[in-house]
Order: sequence, then C-alpha cells, then structure tokens
Amino acid sequence: MMRDRTYLRGAAAIAALLLAGTATGAQAQWSQDSGSGSGSGSGASDAAPASGAASGESDRKGGKRAEKQKKRRQVDVSPYLEIGQVLTAELKNGGDVLTYTTVAAGVDAVIATRRAEAAATIRYEHRFGESGGLGDADVLSGLARARLELMQGFNIEGGALATRARADGRGADSGLFIGGANNVANLYSIYAGPTLTKRIGNLDFGAGYRFGYTKVDIDTPAVLAPGVPVGDAYDSSTNHVAWASLGQRPGDLPFGWQVSGGYEREDSNQLDQRFEGKYARADVTVPISPSVALLGGVGYEKVQISQRDPLLDTNGVPVRDSNGRFVTDTSQPRQLSFDTDGLIWDAGVMWRPSPRTSLTARVGRRYGDTVYTGSFAYRPDDRTLFQLGVYDGLSSFGRGLTTGLSALPTQFDPTRNPISGDVNACVFGQQSGGCLAPQLANTTTAQFRSSGVQAILSSRYGRWSYGVGAGYDRRKLLVPTGSVLGAINGTVDEAYYLFVSAGRQLDSSSDLSISGYLNYFDNGSPGASDVQSAGISAAYSRRFWRGLTGTAAAGLNAFDQDGFNSQLIGSALVGLRYNF
Repeated sequence: MMRDRTYLRGAAAIAALLLAGTATGAQAQWSQDSGSGSGSGSGASDAAPASGAASGESDRKGGKRAEKQKKRRQVDVSPYLEIGQVLTAELKNGGDVLTYTTVAAGVDAVIATRRAEAAATIRYEHRFGESGGLGDADVLSGLARARLELMQGFNIEGGALATRARADGRGADSGLFIGGANNVANLYSIYAGPTLTKRIGNLDFGAGYRFGYTKVDIDTPAVLAPGVPVGDAYDSSTNHVAWASLGQRPGDLPFGWQVSGGYEREDSNQLDQRFEGKYARADVTVPISPSVALLGGVGYEKVQISQRDPLLDTNGVPVRDSNGRFVTDTSQPRQLSFDTDGLIWDAGVMWRPSPRTSLTARVGRRYGDTVYTGSFAYRPDDRTLFQLGVYDGLSSFGRGLTTGLSALPTQFDPTRNPISGDVNACVFGQQSGGCLAPQLANTTTAQFRSSGVQAILSSRYGRWSYGVGAGYDRRKLLVPTGSVLGAINGTVDEAYYLFVSAGRQLDSSSDLSISGYLNYFDNGSPGASDVQSAGISAAYSRRFWRGLTGTAAAGLNAFDQDGFNSQLIGSALVGLRYNF
C-alpha cells in the first residue's frame, strides 16, 4: 500500500507539471510547435508548463515552500540621476579617439508581493559629443517583465525591451554602439496579455491571449563588403496569439490527457509579410513510475507564410524608400514562402527524480521534417540553477523577440554594459534566466525555420554572484521561390554566442563587476563574410554618502569581418550616480 501511495504521488506530481498549468502549457506548446519560442532558445516551451503547474499544485495543496515565498514582500524601486565622462579609442591603425559626457536618468526596480512580480531597468541618456567629430545623441534603453494576479488563476503578463542591436548580420559587430560605430539599429519590442487557469471539478482549464509589437529604426546603416548586395531593412510588425486547453490528471484514469488549440497571426510592414497558423491537438501523459512519464500527442496544423514582391524600376532593380526599405508592389498577388497543412505528432519522456531535477525530451513530425525539442533543469541548491533548452520551429524577428521576452523571468538582476549603458543580452534570476542574443545578432526581415540550443547557469556563493549564457542558433530563410528575392530562399545563417558575468561585494560600500562576451556569426548570404566579436569590461563602484555612488569602468571590444574590416576598441568611464 505504501508503495502504491508513493507511486501515485509521483505520478500525480509529474502529471501536474504537465497538465496543471494548462493555459501556460498550451501557450508553450504553440510557441514550441510554431517556433516562436525559438526566440528565447531557453527551452521555455518545455519549461513553462512545468513552472506554471508546479505553482498551481502548491497553491491547492498548501505547500509550505510556496506559501513562504508568497508571504515574502520585496519592493525595491531605485530612481537615479547619473553623469559620466567616456573615452573610446580605436587601438588599431591609429584610429579615432572620441570623448563625450553623458547625463542619464533611470530607474531599477524589483517587486515581489503576493499578487505581483516585476523586474525592470529603464534609462534615458543624453550624450554631449566633445571630440572626434562625435555629435549629440539621445538613447532610451530598458528591459522589463511583470506579472499581476488580478484574481485567483487570472493573470496579466507583459514585457518590454528597448535597446540597440546590429542592423544587418552581414555588417560590423563592435559591441559598443557609440561613436563612429556603423550597423546600429534602435530596437523596441513589447508584449502583453491575460492568462486564465481554472480548476473545474477534476478538470484543468486554461486560456490566454498575447499581443506583441516590434519596431526597428536604423540609426547607422551597415557597411558591407564590396559585391555584397544591400538587403531590406526591418521596420515593424504586430503579433497576436490566442490559445485554450482542457485536461485531466491521472487519478480517475491511469493517464492524464489534454486537448488544446491555438491561433497566431503576424503582420509585418516588410513586403506585406504575413504569418498565419492554427492548430488543434490531443496529448496524453502516462506515468510509468514515480519519476518517469511517457508523453504523446497528435493533432492537425495549418501554417502559411506569404509576402508580396518589391516594386521594380525600369532596370528591374527593387525600389527603396527614403529609409532604404523595399517598396511593396501592391499590384502583384501574394506569394507563399511556406505552406503546410496536415497531421502533426510527437512523442517523448519526462523524468523528474526529485523536485530539483527535471528532464523533458520529445521527437515528432512537423513541417515535413523530423523535429527535436526538450529541456533540462537542475537546481543543486537554492543558490544555483542550470537550464538547457533545445528548440526547433518557425519564427521571425518580431515573433521571436516577443516570445523571447515572455520566456524571461519576472525576477532578475538588471545589469548593463558599464561603458555604453546598454542592457545585457542575458539576464539571470534565482528562479530562471534567458538570453536574447540570437535575436539581437541580426534584425533579418525574412521569416525563417529556427533551431538551436541554449544553456543558462546562475549561482551565488558568499559575496560572489555569477551567470553564464551560451548557445547556438540556426536559421533557414523562407522566401517565395518565384519572387524577385527568391535567390535567398534556403539561405542558412548560424550564430554561436557566449556571455559571462560576475559580481562581488567587496565590503559594505564597494562592489566589483566583470562581464564578457564572445560571438560568431556564420553568414550564409552570397559573398558575405563571417563576423567574430569579443569583449570584456570591468567596473568598480563605491558609495560615498547616502545615495551617492562613484563608478570607474574600463572595457576592450574587438570584431573582425573576414577579409574586410576589423577593429579593436578600448574604452573607459568615470561617473557619479545619485539614487533617490
């Protein structure tokens, strides 16, 4: 009897992870299946149902750990004013030396209450150019994630990102978007929407909706190698996702089941691009031991991606507007970039030997091809977390960003580059983390098939805290073969990235932080060169009086475009910040 109870408890725990958070699970399944989850690359598509289910189960059973976390209150909102002096120098070939003064106002916030969780870093900066021909500039940057529980089971979630990124993956990657840097895009992305999870008898019901918007302004165009054709420039897109699910856990039946459905649409300004997908599926969870369950699902999906041709001049060359973007030829019919309609399936296994370890792996048939997805999470103690995610699906720059934002934690330590003030591409929190590095590597206008892997490690040890994010992202571009731009259909771009950060509290008044990155972009465009980049920075901060803090920072950034362009940039900053 005791063995049977242990088995049932283990089976229920596994099933709860997969079925209790049905709204989150359905959303994650759609993100995983459609590929929009590939934006984060963090395995969020598999991990999200687990986290949602785990919290739901704890609420119902009155789990002590979950209740303790709910009772903790943290409201830390720190507005500040900052002034700094920056110097950057091109260290190769006697390059320019630039200096400027920066004045900034911003706020860092971490909020954790019974009904709300939020983390944000928002900053407005004005730069006064002083030497090297550097002009004045205004910069808005920030990252925010929030969740508000309006009533039990009904949440509003949202996220926003304002940063600078590479405008074109075929161009420079200096790591510092200041001074005479080219290939700079100002990027803005936001998403928001409600989710509902409700227990109806012995059934779990869930539903949700998400709206996303992404906008890109090209600040400084890319300088490309001779012979490389200039591509299109991203403008903006809107994205709508809706989903619903109904399921039951093992108990009355020896297995758990769930039926779900969803719809997604994205409209992009580029050549009247449109993504439209819908699906319906049924899934079962069959526990075979207290720690192992078999997973299976089958369904129907229809996905279409389409766009129009650019307008051509009398010489057959695409016409561009004043911003360098292709002008759409609205007189031409819409052409399909991708079209699939039919049966989908996947099968897998979930292993959860303890509350600190979980593994999910799936293999299935999608898009006329074999698809592999999965996630692994391990928490050896309360201070350390390791996550690994494998993803494969259809995505775009806009959908990838909004879904990547939604996969980031609502509790994280906001960090920035100490020289440029830009938000770091990877964030780390005690519960989870994630990297937006794959999206920020290239603001491509084309839709694509995306697959890859991402790993996140974060930990605190004594006065030290550190985080590591690493991954690989592969994109296969999808363009109508009969289009004027059909030559780039099937082009494969690959990105490898590594980000490391560490911080230490030296004493009650001073801190030290160090961060570094390494990127490699293997460009598949004809004639384009691969780009390697790396950088390291360190900052020392000391609190002098009440809210007044002084900072000294130094950095070194380098990039190389094979056979075309390379730079080595040294930079330094001294500044003062007053926190209110």
